[in-house]
Amino acid sequence: MAATPSPSSSAQAARQRVARRLRDLRAEAGLTGTELAVLCGWTHPKTSRLENGRTPPSPDDIRRWCRACGAEDQVEDVIAQSRDAESAYMEWRRQLRPGLKRLQDSYVDLYRRTGLFRIYSPTLVPGLLQTEGYVRALLAGVAELYDATNDLDQAVVSRLERSKVIGEAGHRFVMVIEENVLHHRLGDADAMAAQLGYLLTAGALPSVSLGIIPHTVQRTLWPQELFHVYDDELVSVELLSARVRVTQPSEVALYLKAFEQLRSMAVYGAAARALIRRAIETLDQPEQEGEDVAERAAGRVR
Repeated sequence: MAATPSPSSSAQAARQRVARRLRDLRAEAGLTGTELAVLCGWTHPKTSRLENGRTPPSPDDIRRWCRACGAEDQVEDVIAQSRDAESAYMEWRRQLRPGLKRLQDSYVDLYRRTGLFRIYSPTLVPGLLQTEGYVRALLAGVAELYDATNDLDQAVVSRLERSKVIGEAGHRFVMVIEENVLHHRLGDADAMAAQLGYLLTAGALPSVSLGIIPHTVQRTLWPQELFHVYDDELVSVELLSARVRVTQPSEVALYLKAFEQLRSMAVYGAAARALIRRAIETLDQPEQEGEDVAERAAGRVR
């Protein structure tokens, strides 16, 4: 079995794809490297460095290159592809070096300027709907896995503060989760009861659409990796080793198409709440507590 490429080697491969695309544009235009250099106003060695991937092109470089090749309609797509190549693979270990709190805070500006959030999660409750006990268990696991700086208490506060965007005007949230999410336990039974209880009412929030894909659905698309789409401009895909940022319009369009297929398989409203209640009923209830678990969960909705 072939080894999985590391994020760094994948990033280099992405840079080579940009270089190859520039080289193909030049060839299709019937230009030599020297002729293209003259049209772009730079030296031939720069052309060689760009189309062999030794130097990443700037947005201005790409605009000049496409103009010289009569391919101005491809400018934005090539710029986005180049941007992806330079920032696509953001290793979690590197992002977590300054601590868990810093990572939570790094999303705030993006959240504030996003109008429409589309979130698909096959494994976790979406971050914007996570309750305190769930967040604490999740981030504690993150800190242990990546040997991150242990600033757990501050990170939990920051994550919950960040989630308040869900109640602010000017934002809409379309979230789709797999039914498995309701049964993957993070934290103890109390933490999960509180989390599931919050999900019972989350779908009723004015700005939120929460869909759940049941185990029994006839699938038209298999489960995907966890991803977020911010407006129609950025997709953030979460892998074990890294976060992948996708901005190339054609790739963003593919994720949007997949999201719509996943969304069409989900159930909403009363049907979604029935799945959540079923998950609540499976939680272990301590014998000394005589209260019904579902009522306990509903009473802890934040």
